[in-house]
Amino acid sequence: MKLKYVGKRILIIIPTFIGITILAYFLSAMAPGSPIDMILGTQNLGPDDVARLTKLYGLDQPVIIQYFNWFRLLLQGNLGLSYRTSEPVLSMILSRMGPTLLITLTSVVISVILSIPMGVAAAVKPYSAWDYIASGISFLAAAAPNFFVSLILVYIFGVRLGILPTSGMYTSASAKEFGDLVRHMILPVAVLAFQQIGNLIRQVRGSMLEILQEDYIRTAREKGLKEGRIVIRHGLRNALVPVVTTVGMNLPFIIGGAVVTEQIFSWPGIGSLMVQSINARDYPAIMGITVFIAVVVLIGNLIIDLIYGILDPRISYK
Repeated sequence: MKLKYVGKRILIIIPTFIGITILAYFLSAMAPGSPIDMILGTQNLGPDDVARLTKLYGLDQPVIIQYFNWFRLLLQGNLGLSYRTSEPVLSMILSRMGPTLLITLTSVVISVILSIPMGVAAAVKPYSAWDYIASGISFLAAAAPNFFVSLILVYIFGVRLGILPTSGMYTSASAKEFGDLVRHMILPVAVLAFQQIGNLIRQVRGSMLEILQEDYIRTAREKGLKEGRIVIRHGLRNALVPVVTTVGMNLPFIIGGAVVTEQIFSWPGIGSLMVQSINARDYPAIMGITVFIAVVVLIGNLIIDLIYGILDPRISYK
């Protein structure tokens, strides 16, 4: 049944993916400015040179034809060449993919590890001091923009205290040490994790409050089971289902937040590459990054749907 469910989901993913690429391509084409202007820069070339470059990159054709030409190459596994660097877009993305996945996945793990105990403790003792503290952290994390949090952390730990680096992935490109990488990761990962903690704490607290009122929890208490065992073994597993849902729904926002965070911290990932490509009107690079993000989000949501069945066997895939 799971294989049949996965097949149905893939059939839904395909038109969704095509729709995303169409929307992204046409929005890119509608943006002010032309890739030719960015390519020429300050060069003083004549109209004949501009016309030649326009034809070379296929920009003299209607947008719909440009899109189909791009999509035909995509089906062949070719994302084209960057207008800005003349490098294969696929190799550019692959070189930036690791750093982005490193900070985004690390931030998800840290946010889940911090949010679950805070949300559970707030639900077990509602309206206590701990509940108010957890709720305060949740509202603050949900309300504070990640660029604002980034600037605050840069000022405190980079400018005032001077204990953490505020840009790049390594201090020296020639000496790549693990400890140096961890120090450079702390601030961007903290920003991305803080961005997610707000929703996760609220979800865990709300879900646990509801579950702790269920009949099977009351039955477990009447049997004399210890409260800790009831909360962890019987309550927490069912409470994790909404948490998984929240993580899945937040995937686009996590990656979107990484774009801003990577730009602020000069992190060499997909996000900073996206900003550079947009500024240069580099259509192949923009579309290649869009494909990467769309695939990650769509497949991530499919995996999360399958995790539901592991956490809660009552869920059916029919």
